[in-house]
Amino acid sequence: MVEISPIRNEADYRVKLARLGEIFLAEEGTTEGDEREILCSLVATYEDEHYPITPPTDPIASIEFHMDQRNLTLEDLAPCFGSVEKARKVMARKEDITMPMARALHKHLGISADTLLQPVGQELDGGSEFTLKA
Repeated sequence: MVEISPIRNEADYRVKLARLGEIFLAEEGTTEGDEREILCSLVATYEDEHYPITPPTDPIASIEFHMDQRNLTLEDLAPCFGSVEKARKVMARKEDITMPMARALHKHLGISADTLLQPVGQELDGGSEFTLKA
């Protein structure tokens, strides 16, 4: 087992990542398995502090992300919106997400209510790169 020390800078981080890559498949309960667990915790802590990931606050972008991750179509989500036509209007930013829609999307996709209740308004600068499967 390599001596473990804190990650103080980017160079330390890269060394820890390299070592983690070497022992990633180590079996649990072994010396290298224990080292992997410790390194994972150190790396996760460093990444949380230096490379935070903030969830999208735009409700449409968030829905698009979840649709893409689950390979869903508007037809799949029509029950959340009430109809495919209503889903198209909301996703085109022509209508707002209603409370019943937000509840259904939260329940079925796990999107936070805070995100879903943000104003939809007009399309964001540059537009969405997501293509809906219809």
